[in-house]
Amino acid sequence: MTPPRPEPTDIDILEPTDPHTDDEAVADPRRRRLILVTMCVALIGVVASVSGLNVAQQAIAEDLGASQSQLLWVINGYTLVLAALLLPVGAIGDRWGRKPILILGLVVFSAANLASAFANTPEMLIGLRIVAGIGAAMIMPVTLAVITTSFPAHERARAVGTWAGVAGAGGILGLLASAAIIDNATWPWVFAVPLALAGSALVSTVIVVPHSREHTEAGFDIPGAVLSAVAVGGLVLGIHEGPERGWTDPLTVTGLAIGIVSAIAFVRAELRRDHPLLDVRLFRHRGLATGSVNLFVVFGLMFALFLVVIQMLQVIFGYSALRAAAGLIPMAVLMMPLSTAAPTIAHRLGYRRTVVTGMLLLAAGLSLLALLADVDGGYVSVLPGLLILAVGVGLAMSPSTTAITASLPEDKQGVASALNDTAREMGAAMGIALFGSILNAQYRANITDVAGALPDGLAEPVEEGIGGALAVSNQLGQGGGALIDAARHAWIDAMRPTMLLAAAVAVAAAAYTGSRKIHTPNAADTAAGAADPGVPVGVE
Repeated sequence: MTPPRPEPTDIDILEPTDPHTDDEAVADPRRRRLILVTMCVALIGVVASVSGLNVAQQAIAEDLGASQSQLLWVINGYTLVLAALLLPVGAIGDRWGRKPILILGLVVFSAANLASAFANTPEMLIGLRIVAGIGAAMIMPVTLAVITTSFPAHERARAVGTWAGVAGAGGILGLLASAAIIDNATWPWVFAVPLALAGSALVSTVIVVPHSREHTEAGFDIPGAVLSAVAVGGLVLGIHEGPERGWTDPLTVTGLAIGIVSAIAFVRAELRRDHPLLDVRLFRHRGLATGSVNLFVVFGLMFALFLVVIQMLQVIFGYSALRAAAGLIPMAVLMMPLSTAAPTIAHRLGYRRTVVTGMLLLAAGLSLLALLADVDGGYVSVLPGLLILAVGVGLAMSPSTTAITASLPEDKQGVASALNDTAREMGAAMGIALFGSILNAQYRANITDVAGALPDGLAEPVEEGIGGALAVSNQLGQGGGALIDAARHAWIDAMRPTMLLAAAVAVAAAAYTGSRKIHTPNAADTAAGAADPGVPVGVE
């Protein structure tokens, strides 16, 4: 007999019933484990592909003669296309079948990475990275959708938690692998990592991944797909270009304007359609809205942190690229198992308590980093903040993903997964752009007096960044040591308010989550939902 569920209270207008059934779940537990491993391997390939190139930029510049603008587009071209296509491609996977879209994505992604290793001009490399981004957009949302549709209700949250942990730690693993390659081989070998991962995932996908798709006679929402791609693409373009070109630059303003106008048009169009690409009214569902906001914030803060910490370890402490990447390993070691366990913790303690605790620990870690990091303190002064921060990310990340995927029906898991990934990508882009700009502005303010005392022509590179200060110091002979010391202290002093502001954002997200009544499945609900999927999910 199915245990009774508590009566929902204060249910959102569009609070769905438990949309997930076990009708299409894979019965063999060994096959489910292989599916999970395969999807995680594919995901690591996509994430590592972008993070790994960050450490190869200097080598690419020297070999191909790439300008700073071209180097940025080697990275941004991939992420822009990836973010723009996530939602429409996720919906296409739901309609046409997730397995064929995943296979096509892995083929395109693998071919683009293989060809990138033989690129002999910056323009060629940028074009191939855009093609790789198209393949990645076919992979990311589908991997999560395959997991949610392959696992039965009582195992789904833990599987999603594992995927989320890999998504968070994959960037660190990509940095580490690529740094090791750059230190021991030429830059084209960086593409061997995502190529090997995607190739192995492709073979396994063909063998173990089941066919699944949405069963509907409704036509595909082409206007919604186009508008969503233009909206996300425009916003990401503006966010990426703002720190480099300036927030009043025509390209930055145009990108943001196109993104905002297209987003408004997308919402209006979706409200009028009987079968929209994404029913925006579902954001009245507090689990969907809150999960999306939390993922946006977590990935924004996490990628901003990566930017700061990698720069700190290399420039302030003098670490090599490999040693700097290795400095993030303790974060990955904590983050991955905690992300896997977090859904279980959330079932016992409640979604809000778990995520709020995670956000507050994230804020505490950022605050410790701001207060303890010291020019002369080395890695030891950074480590406590990184460890506490990793625990916070591990607790907040996967329950937020689960809240999103649990809010949409099983045949819409491609859209749910794409929404999850879009929140991640938008958050990462915004975090890097916003906090990177704040850090640079603070540094310039702190170093102005020192730079003003330098000979003509040397002040500008010093004010542009600490890398410029290092270059100028080599031209000053014995006076270079004083400049480096001043620049390092100016950078650390700029980092402190930047990280404290990031901590305040995490506290605000915790307050927002704590004020919401989230309706997500708890342990009893999950078991009951497997037996009676027509009953509404329980109330936390």
